Amino acid sequence: MQANNLKLLGDYSSTLLPLQRACDPIVAIALLSILNQLYGVPFTTPYILLAALTFLLAPSIFKATGLYSAEQNDELIAKSSRILLGWGIILALLLLLGYLTHSSDYFSHKLLLTWALSVPIGLYVFHLNLKALLHQLRALGCHTRTAVIAGISEAGLDLATQIRNSPKLGINLHGFFDQITSSQPKFASSKLLGTLEELPEYVRKHHVDVVYIATSIKNEETLNTLMRELQDTTACVYFVPNVLKFSLMRDRTHEINGIPLIAAWTIPFSGVQSVLKRSIDIVVASLAIALLSPLMLVIAVGVKLSSPGPVLFKQRRYGLNGQEIIVYKFRSMTVMENGENVVQAKQNDPRITKFGGFLRRTSLDELPQFINVLQGRMSIVGPRPHAVYHNEQYRKLIDGYMLRHKVKPGITGLAQVNGFRGETDTLDKMKQRVEYDLQYLKNWSLGLDLSIIFRTAFVFFHSRNAY
Repeated sequence: MQANNLKLLGDYSSTLLPLQRACDPIVAIALLSILNQLYGVPFTTPYILLAALTFLLAPSIFKATGLYSAEQNDELIAKSSRILLGWGIILALLLLLGYLTHSSDYFSHKLLLTWALSVPIGLYVFHLNLKALLHQLRALGCHTRTAVIAGISEAGLDLATQIRNSPKLGINLHGFFDQITSSQPKFASSKLLGTLEELPEYVRKHHVDVVYIATSIKNEETLNTLMRELQDTTACVYFVPNVLKFSLMRDRTHEINGIPLIAAWTIPFSGVQSVLKRSIDIVVASLAIALLSPLMLVIAVGVKLSSPGPVLFKQRRYGLNGQEIIVYKFRSMTVMENGENVVQAKQNDPRITKFGGFLRRTSLDELPQFINVLQGRMSIVGPRPHAVYHNEQYRKLIDGYMLRHKVKPGITGLAQVNGFRGETDTLDKMKQRVEYDLQYLKNWSLGLDLSIIFRTAFVFFHSRNAY
């Protein structure tokens, strides 16, 4: 079980992150109020409305940028970049609203500038201090919980390992309860406290806070009896589903009329996150086309003069949910392969024109895909789309291959900035590319998208794999 599946523990993400989510807008509003006092500006209706909008926008925007996800939350650069990204989006929305309502004259511009610069610093300091305080309290024995696991199973052992290797969770694991004996070699290192029948009494006697049920009890009556007995305690009870042995795309929980569900494979972003990602796609693609249109015109002329044939190469590829889309590229070959047997470009490939080789090495042949982004067929960042023929070939050879189509394909992606760009001449290379694609889906955030965009500029012009 991966560390990012520990949300069901009631751990770090259920203690520290909700506090941050609740307090972040309060920190921003408090700084606004303090600055009003320092600048001698009355906290009148315009500032009250500004505070209210900030209070409404901050939680959802910061969540969309990945600030409240447990992954990489300890990394200073990751945390600061997510704060800056989220706050930048909030400021952009507030400025747009001020422009549309012609209300900017009601504010002190000097005060607002100071506020805009001080909030990300204040939030960063607040996050660090809140985390340090929580860790200190747990080191002193405060806010710690005692726990037991019902079931010496693979899931139970993985859970125990995560708890023991993560002292910041503040969980004191007593041991296991099961029907088997610890004399079995596989479970010899586990601490068996008793049978499942003895579990409820142990919980009551030792005031256990949390019970994790990680056993697959085939006898429904045994499970019902255990649950009834545990209801006579004050312990929190969590089920550890066996599906965690699979690589879950996003560890989300849902419910349908009270029936709990765990997402094994689903879309990694929705709602506000989806709107923000699409907004960034439109803005970046529009700016790219506007700024690069002279260069694209020169490239079009160069393609036309270098060899006979059309300027653009249109290829059928798989897009969102495996639907076929048409992807544009500047033609770089003398052939237009788009059928059932597409051969990947290789080093010194005779089909590639001299001008086409330059375009491929610098990725300039992919500039027309910004049009695909505006059309809604592609995104700036996402798994690179493969030819339909290659999809049908690799989906039979690589587990989880088609999951990469749960999002729109991208002009660039996590695999490309990690060296997997260009020809994938072996099955192992394609597997590694797909692993990066699935990792992107698991850990998606707007901050990750921006990081990939910035890294792309350096990787593409120094790549040795594109030809």
